[in-house]
Order: sequence, then C-alpha cells, then structure tokens
Amino acid sequence: MKALTWQGKRDVRVEEVPDPRIEEPTDAIVKITSTAICGSDLHLYEVLGPYLKPGDVLGHEPMGIVEEVGSEVTGLKPGDRVVVPFNIACGGCWMCQRQLYAQCETTQVTGEGKGAALFGYTSLYGSVPGGQAEYLRVPQAHFGPIKVPQTGADERYLYLSDILPTAWQAVKYADTPPGGTLAVFGLGPVGQFCARVGRHLGAGRVIGLDLVPERLELARRHGIEVLDVSELPDVPGALIDLVDGRGPDAVIDAVGMEAHGSPVGKLAHAAVGLLPDTLARPMTDRAAMDRLSVLHAAVKGVRRGGTVSISGVYGGEADPMPLMEMFDRGVQLRMGQCHVRRWTDEIMPLLAGDGDPLGVEDLRTHRVPLARAPQAYEMFQKKDDGCIKVVLEP
Repeated sequence: MKALTWQGKRDVRVEEVPDPRIEEPTDAIVKITSTAICGSDLHLYEVLGPYLKPGDVLGHEPMGIVEEVGSEVTGLKPGDRVVVPFNIACGGCWMCQRQLYAQCETTQVTGEGKGAALFGYTSLYGSVPGGQAEYLRVPQAHFGPIKVPQTGADERYLYLSDILPTAWQAVKYADTPPGGTLAVFGLGPVGQFCARVGRHLGAGRVIGLDLVPERLELARRHGIEVLDVSELPDVPGALIDLVDGRGPDAVIDAVGMEAHGSPVGKLAHAAVGLLPDTLARPMTDRAAMDRLSVLHAAVKGVRRGGTVSISGVYGGEADPMPLMEMFDRGVQLRMGQCHVRRWTDEIMPLLAGDGDPLGVEDLRTHRVPLARAPQAYEMFQKKDDGCIKVVLEP
C-alpha cells in the first residue's frame, strides 16, 4: 500500500510499504477514506526527529471502512464506517474504567515513561504505524473505533479522531462559568473548535487570539471576537483591560511548544536538532525547553482565581514558569492528552443531527490526494495559500 513516511527533518515521502494485517485477536484493518494533517504532526516534521526512524508511517486523524476484524472484535464488522481515535485504549483497565483513556495501562509505553500508545507518533508513544496511508491496522479495536453513520461527508465526523474531542476537553477543563469570558490563544484547527465549543457550552464571550489573517477571519465568521496579537505590545495587559480590568475567567492555550515570539526556546529546539539522535534523545527527554511565550501570556492574562487549560502539546522537562505569580494570583492549570472516547458520546448528536452547530464542515481549507502529502505538510507549516486544515484522500 501507499503511505506517508518520515525520512528526516522536513522530509516526508509517500512510499510503498507492506499492507497491514491482523496480528492480535483485538485488531481490525480499516481502509482509510480520509486522514487529516494535525498541528501535532508538525512537531514530528520539525523537532521530534530523534524519536523517529526513516520509514515510520505518520498520521493520527483517520477514518474509513472496516475491512477485517480479529476474532475478539464483536462490536464491528466489515463495511462499518468508523473514525479511529488517535490514542489507543483498551476500555477495561484501571485507567480506562475512570475514563482516563490517554493513560490506558494496557497500551502505556512504560519503557519511555509515557501514557497510552498513539498512532503515528514516535517511539515515545509506541512507534505504531499511523493513518496517513491507504490502510491502517487498529489495535484494541474492540473498544477504540467510533462507528458513525454511513451517510454524510467525511468531514462531518473525521475530526472525532482528535481535534474536536481535544477542543471539547480543553473547554470542559477551562470550566468557564455560565455567561463568563473564555479566551483562546491560537486559532489553528483546535483553537477554532475551542472557540466554537466554548460558545456552544455557555460562555457569554469568547475571544480568540492569533496573528494569521485567515485564522482570525475564520473565527470572526463564527461569531468569535478576535484579537491580532501582532498589533498588541502587551497581550496579557490587553486581555485584562478588555475584560473588566480583571481578565477572562478562563484561558485555553491551543498553541503549544512551537509558539512564535520565544527566541530562547526556538534556539534550544534548533540546537538539539543538530545533535546526533543518541545525544538528542536524552537532551529532549530530560533537558528540553519549550517556546513558552503563549503559555506565559495565558497565565498572566487570566483573571485571579481563573483557569488555564492547556491543549497545545508541550515536550519540555526544563521549562521555567512564573510560579510566584501563579501562586499569588491563584491560577489553576489543567492539561493533558485528550481522552477521546470520554467525550465522543456527548459530541456525536451534534454531528449526526440536523444543522452543523460546531461548524465542522467549515474548517478544512484543502483536500488533496495522499500522493501530494509532502507538499501539503510544507504548505501547512508555512501557512501558505490560506491553509488552516488539510485533509488527505488516499
């Protein structure tokens, strides 16, 4: 089959790889019909190369049609249309019983000290071949895949794989009081959904912050108040002034480790990227620094006693944080990988019913053949051609 493979920094290629097959009785094989590029994939494209090897298959936002199931998969059959969550969970272990599916003890990558295995996401998370391919082997298929209606565009359901539940969890963790104010840093795909979900779940005012004109315009189109951070010399101060001199009740950081405006973190990323993998891995694991400008702005801009919810991916172990200010102001932090299956039953009626209250069919800007995935990665990273969300079609 054809699949998108990692070959090196900013070097991904579509190659022929062996077709997946059933390996465990809880496996399924899914023929992929749509698979998206996630902002997290850009971390692999740019900074997490030490944990990849040439030929690794990328991608963790797939959906498609079930081709084959293992003997212990009773809830699926060939022909079912499914979305595959990015994290792999068994549904029955101690963590899964508490709906902490991103910490599943059956698939935890204990050798690396990490949580549940992920599709297409480095040796840190199990080196499981990903879904930017024609076919995908799905472990723990007795629990993971989400059956969706046979009709309707793929984009109606595709984002259940990651970014929509991730946004839903971020908003739930933010815990904005009814009628309160929520600010969202970063209006990429997750941030767009955070803003829309925030309004849907009862925030009286939602403010989106970004510096990319197309992202700002898309959020504005969905009734979100927007701020262009490139025009603000003091972003936290502007937020505080804008919201009653106190700041918003809750702030979501939907950006993560590669924020703009963090020269020290950017230099650290670049320096580690020049090291051989045997040196880069321990540096990344124990001494890495993130680009923290957005997270610091979120912490400083939220009101006293407010909550900062982090959905953007961070990977640093030596990140400096303003703990005295956080403690004095009583700022609460919530964060973590999304427990996808925890939220999908809440979200599904909004997708399968009439209308499109979360605007899921107004996010994708580019749909391209899998064969053009390398060009799509470059376009997505550079934000060329108004690119906000790319869906690949095998």
